[in-house]
Parts: sequence; C-alpha cells; structure tokens
Amino acid sequence: MASTSAPRSSLSSAASRIATAASNLSSDSQTLIAEIRKSFGIIKGIAVDLEKAQRSDKVKELENTVLELLESCDDCTNLSEAIRGVGNNYQPSGQPTDFGKLLEDKIATLKEESPFVPQNNPLYRQFKEAIWNVHHVGQPMPGEEQEDIVMTSTQNILLNMTCPLTGKPVIELENPIRCMDCKHIYEKDPVMHYIRTKGQALCPVAGCPKFLQEGRLICDPLLRIEIEEIRAACTSNKAVTNVEDYTEINDDID
Repeated sequence: MASTSAPRSSLSSAASRIATAASNLSSDSQTLIAEIRKSFGIIKGIAVDLEKAQRSDKVKELENTVLELLESCDDCTNLSEAIRGVGNNYQPSGQPTDFGKLLEDKIATLKEESPFVPQNNPLYRQFKEAIWNVHHVGQPMPGEEQEDIVMTSTQNILLNMTCPLTGKPVIELENPIRCMDCKHIYEKDPVMHYIRTKGQALCPVAGCPKFLQEGRLICDPLLRIEIEEIRAACTSNKAVTNVEDYTEINDDID
C-alpha cells in the first residue's frame, strides 16, 4: 500500500503546484491587461483633444494604434484564460507533459470561440463614440438608430451590473470582488457572509451552476478599471441626455 500511495500523493502535489503557478502567471497577465486598458484611456483622451483641434489625420493614426492595442489586449486575455484553464484541469501522469502544446491548443480554441472583431469590441465602440461626440453630441453615429445613443459603450464588459445579493449597482460597491469561476461581481462583506452561512454556496445568479469559494473571489487588476469605465460611460450618457432635453426645450420655445 505504501508504494501505491506515495506516487498518488506526489501526483496530487504536482497538480497543486501547477495550479498555483498557473494562477500566479494568469494574475501577471491580468496586470498587463490592466496596464493596456489604462493606455487605451490615455490614447482616447488624446484623440478627443486632437478631434477638437480638427486634426483628423492624427486621430486616424491613433485609431489604428487603438486597434493594435485592443488586439494585443485580446491576445493577453486569451493567454491568461488558457494558462488558468490548463492549470485548473491539469492531471499529472507518468508521461512528460507538453505544456506549450496544451497552451497553444487552448488559445486556438478560445480564438475560434470568440474571434477578435473590432466592430464588436465595446472599447473600440467607446473610442469611436468619444470622437463622434466631439462634434455630434446627441446624434447617432452613422448606421445606428437614435436609441443606440443611450446604450453604454462598455455594457458587455461586466457580466452583472448589480450585486446579486444586495441589488446595489456595481459602480456603487465599496469593496467589489469577482468570482474567478463564473465572473459575477459582488460586494465583499455580503458575499463572504453568504458563503460562510451556506456551507456549499451556489452562485445566487439565476441559472449559474458555479459554487462560490472564499479563495476564488478577488478584486482582480481589471475589475476597478472596468467599473471606472462603466461609471465614465454612464456620466457621458447623462450629459448626452441633458443636451437632448435642452434641445427639446428650445424647440418648444421656438
């Protein structure tokens, strides 16, 4: 029995070390993605200033840079997800493991499932809207209906817009944390209390099959940036609505 349990224990330990290393590498990738997103915000601000100065040629150059940046961000996201997936699902065996091949296959699958399409990227839309609104605030972008204006450019970045336990808007949470497994976002104290009182705590979002674990709920590097982007988009939309209301008032006076 001893000779059998020792190898099993060793394999289990190896799997645990691989999972920990994968988690650390994935976290490093998330930090890089957060820095890319910060750079996007800076470039967008510069592009808006150039559009105000009628430097459309320079704005176009920055738009090309944004596309390259967002594609790199997409690649980093796929790499981060691939590392996490391989680490979580790795099962040691007596044969050598080609981790490079495992990562390549996982990344290829992720790209096939969700290819990079600039027009479908919420951040690219946000960039285009910011430039358009410099001279056309309150007007729909070409090819879009009027009601599209009130939609937030980053609406699909966060999986849920309110805490499933408190109902509080995500942009108003004091200590937001995200489940690494299902990606739902919560206020920290209520969800930790929920986990401790439930034992096996199923995610309270309707239809979500994931169980919540304290160690799998974190404020990852991207979360606060994404929340700030949503908050900024909401502020921008309120400004557009105010302009539209003001226009309607003037029309009534005329």
